[in-house]
Formats: sequence, C-alpha cells, structure tokens
Amino acid sequence: MEAELVALATAGATTLVQQMATEGWATVRRRMAAFLARRRGTDDDAALEEQLEAASTDVAIARQDGDEAVVTGVTAVWQARLRRLLSEDPEAAAELRALLDEVAPRWEGVTLRDVHNTISGGEMHGPVIQAGVILGTSGNRPPSG
Repeated sequence: MEAELVALATAGATTLVQQMATEGWATVRRRMAAFLARRRGTDDDAALEEQLEAASTDVAIARQDGDEAVVTGVTAVWQARLRRLLSEDPEAAAELRALLDEVAPRWEGVTLRDVHNTISGGEMHGPVIQAGVILGTSGNRPPSG
C-alpha cells in the first residue's frame, strides 16, 4: 500500500479515537459510520455506529483506569480497518481527508517540531512526561502566535 494511504489510515484512526472524548463525538461517530457504510456499499450505518460507540466506551473506561494499552489497541483496530478500506478503494482517500479536515483540530500558524529527550544519571522510578499540548483534555488551546 502506498505510504500516503498508510499515513492517512493512521491519521484517521488516531483522530477518530481522539474525537471519542470530545463533545462532538456523536457527530463524528455518525459521519464516520456513514463514510464507512457508503464506501463498503452497504446501508449498515446503525451497526457501524454501534461498533464505534462500543469502541468509545472501551476507550473511556480504559482512560479512567489509566490503561493506555486499550486505547492503543482500539486505535490499531480502526487503523487496520481504514487501511483495508483504502487499499480496496483508494478513491476513498479524498473523502476521508475531507472528513478529517472537518473534525480534526485545526491549528493554523502552529509549528510542530520533533523533540528528542535523553534521560541519564540514574534510575527512574516513575513516568517522565514532556508535553506542550495534550489533546483530549479540557482547557487545552493551541499556542497563539
């Protein structure tokens, strides 16, 4: 599969799981289910919405329990589904991109950079976290200017 389609499937799954924790989830769920049903040539929007809602429930419980492995697993499942759909129907890429552009946060003017950290000088007995903006938490806004 073309690298661009793999990246799109990854972005789609990541955005989908991130949106599960937002106020707009019902709209995103409905739109994603309609997209998947249309591209599969079926009218099973309701069944797909149920699958997405079940995934959302799993993610919410996992986040409450601090179980990021479940969140990662749910993301991987939807990534695989989107990759399969895009490999079978490459023309779906434009529609998925448009959907992601509508539902994903837009941060015009924000420069994203790679960060590399090295921790040395002893044992670490807990997590080390460095973050600028963490999506999916209340109160986060992109940096201005």
